[in-house]
Amino acid sequence: MSIPAQGLLADTRNQVHDVITTIMPSLPRAQIDDGRHLKDIGADSVDRVEIIMLLRERMGLSAPMSLFGDVPDIAGLVTLLARLRQEAA
Repeated sequence: MSIPAQGLLADTRNQVHDVITTIMPSLPRAQIDDGRHLKDIGADSVDRVEIIMLLRERMGLSAPMSLFGDVPDIAGLVTLLARLRQEAA
């Protein structure tokens, strides 16, 4: 059973926010803004890799890390992950 497009985006956004706060527990969830890059919210290179790896694991995705290199902001990350999830379904 697939999640409708809007539901998929909302679920993906929630998972992204959950993973970011798991990797960066001192970051208030309210500071996770879709228009900001992970660097902008204080994620260093190790944090960013851990965030992507944990998201891929939680969502059951095997997409290469290179796909995530050009993601401009958190909204772009959510959109890419939702698209990958839909393709995998």
